[in-house]
Amino acid sequence: MPGMKGYHALKNLPEEKVTDKISRRILVGDKEMVVWWSMKAGAHAAAHQHPHEQIFWVLKGKMGFRLGTDQRMCGPGDLAVIPGGVEHEAWFREDTEVIDIFAPPREDFLTPEVPAYMRKG
Repeated sequence: MPGMKGYHALKNLPEEKVTDKISRRILVGDKEMVVWWSMKAGAHAAAHQHPHEQIFWVLKGKMGFRLGTDQRMCGPGDLAVIPGGVEHEAWFREDTEVIDIFAPPREDFLTPEVPAYMRKG
């Protein structure tokens, strides 16, 4: 998928229901990708890693997060940089909104298949 160009409004980006507890909206450029996540209580992103650098920003709610061996609770305003190749995992005990930025774009997010680490939550 080629990068999206020009101006966009979040409300006009298609909302994709990934699972019954996870939905997202995606904006993709040529060299990066922004994903707005809505996670319902009980969602889980199982342990995984990918070659993309990732930055997350918690907007609302709380997220238990493990980055390598470091685990902590993250809330509104918390951010982290996840280097490519580092295993990480997230738990959502309450409804939570998170923004992820990936570089380069995650091609696996541009297909209709749900990533394996999200299939159970």
